[in-house]
Order: sequence, then C-alpha cells, then structure tokens
Amino acid sequence: MARNAGRTRRATRRGGLASLRSLILPGSLLGALLVLSPQVSGPAGAVVGGRPAPEAAGSAVMVLSANGGVCTGIVVAPDAVLTAAHCVAARAEHRVHYKDATGAPVLAEIAARALHPGYDAGAVAGRRRSVDLALVRLASPLPARFLPAALSAAMPRAGERLTLSGYGVAAAGDARSTGTYRSVELGVIEPHGPSRILVWLGAGPGGASACQGDSGGPIGVGPAVLAVSAWAAGKACGGVSQGVLLGPQRDWIDRTLSGWGSAALWSGA
Repeated sequence: MARNAGRTRRATRRGGLASLRSLILPGSLLGALLVLSPQVSGPAGAVVGGRPAPEAAGSAVMVLSANGGVCTGIVVAPDAVLTAAHCVAARAEHRVHYKDATGAPVLAEIAARALHPGYDAGAVAGRRRSVDLALVRLASPLPARFLPAALSAAMPRAGERLTLSGYGVAAAGDARSTGTYRSVELGVIEPHGPSRILVWLGAGPGGASACQGDSGGPIGVGPAVLAVSAWAAGKACGGVSQGVLLGPQRDWIDRTLSGWGSAALWSGA
C-alpha cells in the first residue's frame, strides 16, 4: 500500500507555495500518488483506459499539496470543493488548481477544510473502516463557469454501470499525462456484499480503472455524483477502484456546508 508520495515535513508559506507552483508545470508531477501493489489498496490515482471528457469538467478541479500530492476535487458550491480526506489531511499547504479564461493556471487559496469525523488515516494498514471524505472552502469563489455538481444519495448495486472521472494519469507512472480530465464507465461489483459506505468498480477492458491523481474525483450516473474515488488496487492501476458513497454521508456534507453559508445540490431533492 502506498499513500501520497512526496515530502512529509511541514512546508513554509513561501516554500510551500513555490512547490505548489512547480506542480502545475508539465512533467513535474512525479511526486504524486504512487502506484499500488496488487495485494492491497491505496489512494486512487488517474483514469487509465478512459477517454478525455472536457465537456464534463465544468464541476471538477485539481487539489494540489506542497508535499507532492495531486488529486481531483468536485465543485459543490461556488466556494466549496468535495474531495478525498487523504488528499488534504497532510500538514502541508494545499491549493485548488484550475485554469482561467485565458488558459493560465490558478492556485486558489483554501480558507478552511473539514475532514469527515469517520476518516482514519491508518485504516488500510489496520484493516479498519474509514470514511475518506473532506470538504474545503476557498478564500474566494470560483469563476462563474464552474457549476456545482448534482450529488445523489442513490445506492448502486452489483451490475450497475457507473462513470468514474478524474485528472489523473492515462497510464501508470506517466506523470506527464496528468491534468487532462478523463472518464471511463465501469461496472459495480460487491466483493464483500452490499455496503452502505463504499462502492467497488471492477476493472474495464484493457485494465481501465482509477490510477494516480483520481482520488477525490466523481463516480456517478450522468451528471449525478454518487460517490468519491478514494482507493485503487492493482500493480499497474488496473485493478478494482473504490469510492465512498455520498448518500450515507449526506448529513455531514449538508451540516458542514451550512456552517460555511453554502448548500449542496442534491438530485431528486
């Protein structure tokens, strides 16, 4: 099992920001999430075997860490992003990354973060349950072109087809391919029976799956987001992808956003 790679010491404000700026340059994402071993799970990376989906990226951003972490985030309010807790749990500076109308990179400052109280950083090693979700509030709203994603409390079951998306790599270890929003349709499996916390997706044709950089990205049906990518398994990112279901965590999401003066958009609500 591998967690976010990169430096673990606390970044200074100046040094941390410089490190974050370096992450947005082509070929400089080698300190992102590590490829996972075939026996265990680890943070999800990028969509291997997926297709570019720029038309679906209007509710997605990247979440960068000064210690080298790279993740995907889901816009749930003009100034709030939902992602995986392990993406922002480290004691390092984090920023939300997107490109402005001219294509220039922007590193948006994070004003507050909230880790789900059920998140356990040592869950994999200890084989314990963990709710790997976090919300971050930005210091300033995102540009108007970013639309909050519609969240869903639906509970998928075995055989259902869901779409997994993210800004991760197109092939394991290919850091230069990070930063393009890609999607792939995968089938729901239930290796441990139905779950009220997690959803598992089997690998698609050619080993299509989540990989380095997809943690925090959406899993859903059409525009509705049912889960957040959190873990992946496979020596070359071609194994099972795992997400945290949003329905059972709706109360925490709504309470956290309400405390920030925002609200999520729930489909069917």
